[in-house]
Amino acid sequence: MATEILAPMAGKIVRIDIEAGASLFEDQEIIFIEAMKMETPIYAPCDGVIEKFLKKVGDDVEEDDLIAIMA
Repeated sequence: MATEILAPMAGKIVRIDIEAGASLFEDQEIIFIEAMKMETPIYAPCDGVIEKFLKKVGDDVEEDDLIAIMA
């Protein structure tokens, strides 16, 4: 079953710490979004593998935008 990773807030993606296809653990930092000069990490919601990223570093996102899909 696929798990969607959504942006928790509007901002700009400034860092992605894992590559598609990589395994990760629940609560592992994956992506960092910058808003108002503060970086906010997005954590893995569960153990799994990143199937693909739908956004890249430098992309602007709105709250609840789909950023990545986990398997």
